[in-house]
Formats: sequence, structure tokens, C-alpha cells
Amino acid sequence: MNDIDPIAPHQPAAFRVGRRYVTAIAARPLVTIALALAAASVSRTAPAQDVPAETITGDWGGLRTHLHERGIDLLLSYTAEPAYNATGGDRNALRYTDQWAFGTLLNLERLLGLHDASFQITITNRNGRNLSSDAHLGTLQQVQEVFGRGQTWRLTQFWYDQKYFDRTLDWKIGRLTVGEDFAAFSCNFENLTFCGAPPGNIVGNYWFNWPVSQWATRLKYEIGGAGYVQIGAYQVNPAYALQQDAVLPDNPSGTTGALLPLEFAWQPKFGPAPLPGSYKLGFWYDTSKASDVFEDEGRQPQVLTGRAFLGRDGRYGVYVNFQQQLTRLSSDAPARGLSVFLNATQADRRTSTIDNQIAAGFFYTGPFDARPQDEIGFAVGRTHVNDRVAEAERLQNEAGLGPVPVQGSEYVAELYYGLHAISGLVLRPNLQFVHDPGGTSQNRDALVLGLKAAATF
Repeated sequence: MNDIDPIAPHQPAAFRVGRRYVTAIAARPLVTIALALAAASVSRTAPAQDVPAETITGDWGGLRTHLHERGIDLLLSYTAEPAYNATGGDRNALRYTDQWAFGTLLNLERLLGLHDASFQITITNRNGRNLSSDAHLGTLQQVQEVFGRGQTWRLTQFWYDQKYFDRTLDWKIGRLTVGEDFAAFSCNFENLTFCGAPPGNIVGNYWFNWPVSQWATRLKYEIGGAGYVQIGAYQVNPAYALQQDAVLPDNPSGTTGALLPLEFAWQPKFGPAPLPGSYKLGFWYDTSKASDVFEDEGRQPQVLTGRAFLGRDGRYGVYVNFQQQLTRLSSDAPARGLSVFLNATQADRRTSTIDNQIAAGFFYTGPFDARPQDEIGFAVGRTHVNDRVAEAERLQNEAGLGPVPVQGSEYVAELYYGLHAISGLVLRPNLQFVHDPGGTSQNRDALVLGLKAAATF
């Protein structure tokens, strides 16, 4: 799986009504309502905005700025992740995987006079091979995060966003990925342990991060510059993750429930600098029915009885995302300095094979005066297999049904240097070390040499 969003700074929808779910066709009136509410808002001249982001291809002779001023931003990015395992697995191998993203962000105030309204559409395409699989590393988390969810074309974003009350209230509706709004985290590292919204890394069978989108809606309320609170409702349909060449906003059968995340964020600034921070606490609940990971219908160990797993009502979890800038090298370059982060996620132990993950690290931006945009990143993390799953594995071995490895925790460390080579191109060579891949000492520790290249055209 994967969580990268190469277009947005960081990376939802059928909606539950009673015991039924609104399909894509039924969702059309909701979009109409959104447009009507937007048109009803007071229209005025759009405020000045930043010029388009730096790109490899530049301003196209002024055309890109011309389109931007009229409300159209064309987005094209490419992410490449080659990786080689110097140790670990059953062979040494070099594998290459990549992702293209094609998008358009429309400022509907400039285009249509709809105040504080925008529309985003993004289509992605993935290709390549997965080193974790091909070299049989046995890892719980991929060493190339951009691989996964099908090497195919898919519709990743297709949403309408409307702001109200001087941008205090923000409503988004359409096809979204959960991680673009909830538990959002950067994706500069190549190992999936440190990339994107962490819940999607451990309960990815129903929390779908980029590039998989589903019908959803999200409501966000800004709290006087101190932070925000937001809540969402996301269709849960495993079929979306299995689709091939799905670039239209369809609605396949297979919906099992709704994912309901809630997030609180405090965004303080400390000291005279001031130094920005972000402290997020989130909860989620999935209304879907799911199987217990250990007990059968008679509440006995299923691995011994062979009977159907016990059915459970709902799945849930909690997460924290903390990030704080600690130093600033210059008032003229506020981003330069040291920032630290902590991500911790706990899923319910009844239904989750992987029940928790914790990761911490730092970013140091502008380590050299001559390279003010370069960055050093370092992180360590642990991904833990549910003790109830491990108990089932022990029982299986004791009953002579194995041998199978008894899983515990997988430990990962990654160090990278982010080189801003030219405008729109960042190269991040990295070194990864994976201890007890898959949470078991039966798999050899892996040392991986990687490169994450991110290009914006």
C-alpha cells in the first residue's frame, strides 16, 4: 500500500443514512447543494494568491501564471523509488517503482465567481516492482512506499471544497483519500513506516490512503488561529483497492460501512521567533462488520478448531501526530532549522493483525548556508503484530500444525539527505535498516540503499 501525495502538501464517498448508503448517483444532489450554497455566498474579488509552485518546466513563457491568475493550476508530478538490498531476504536485488500524478486545481471564485470554492481532480498511474516481495524481505512495511494498491491508473482525487464564514468553516465532498485530511503527515521518507497517514499503514484494509479514493465528506472548523477540529464520513468499500484502470468517478458494489474519523489539532507558535508546532489527536470508528483475529464463533482459538471466525461489530483506533520546530537559523529563512516529530497509532486488538505503530525522528532544513533548501531526515519506528495473532501462531506450532514464525515487532531506521537539485526536482538518497522483518528473527535483517526522486513539471 501507499500514502504519498506528490501534489498536495498532504494527502474520502458514500454516506450513511440510517442503514443505507447513498450511491454515486444519489450523491449528485449533494454536489448540487454544495454548488448552490457556494453560489449563495457573497461573491467578491478573489484575494491575491502566491504564484504557481516551482517546476522543472518553468512558467511556459508566462502561460502558467496566466492560467493561475484565471483560476487554473495544471499539476504534473513524477516520483521514482529505486531500492537495492545489500543484506536481507533470499537474494540481492535492485527494483524500481514509480508514480505519475496528473491533476488540475480550479479556483472557482476566479473561474465562476463562487466565493472561496475550489475543485480538484487528480489521476495517478503506478508502475514497477516491489523489492520487499521480489527479494523476500518479509517486511511488514514496504521499503518502497510508492509501490502498491495496483500498478494501474486510478482516480485519486475528485472533490469540491467550499469555505464559509471568512474561511472558518471548510466543507469538502467527493472522492477523497482519508490521509489527505486525517492523520496527515509528510512523505519524504521512502520506507512506508514514516510516510503518510499512519493508520493506513496498519489498518490499510479499510483506511485507504493515497492513491485509493472513495466517496466521502469532511467538515473542518478553524478555532481562532489556535487549531481546528474536523470530522469526516468515508465510504468503506474494499473493491476500490482492487480496481484496474479506474479513472472515472464510479461506485462499485461492495460497500461494507462507513469510516468516521474525528481529529483535534492544536497549532501553537512558541518563542519570539516564533516556532510553529502541530499537535493532533484523532479517533476513528468503522461501522463495518469484521472478523476477530483469534476467536471462532464459539470463542475458542480458531487456529485449532477451524471454525468460522467470530464476527465483530465495528473497528476503531486512536492516533497522535506531533511535530515541532525547535530551532530557526535565520529570520529571513523561517523554514531553516531543526524540527522533530512523533507518530503513534493504536488499532483495536479484536480485528487488527497489526495493532500499533510508533515512529519518531527529525528534519533539519538548510544544514548548509550554500544549500538553504536541502534537508536531512532521520527516523526510527516500530510496527507491532497483535499479541493475539502471535498467540494463535504459538498454538499452531504446539499443535503440530506449523512450523510458523511467531511474530512480534519490526524495527526500522532510515536516514536521507534531500538535495534540491534544480527547481522542481528533489533527490533523496537514503539508507534503511530493518531489524526482524515481519516481526520475527527468522527473517534476516535488511540493509537497503534507496533513492526517492520527486519531480514537479
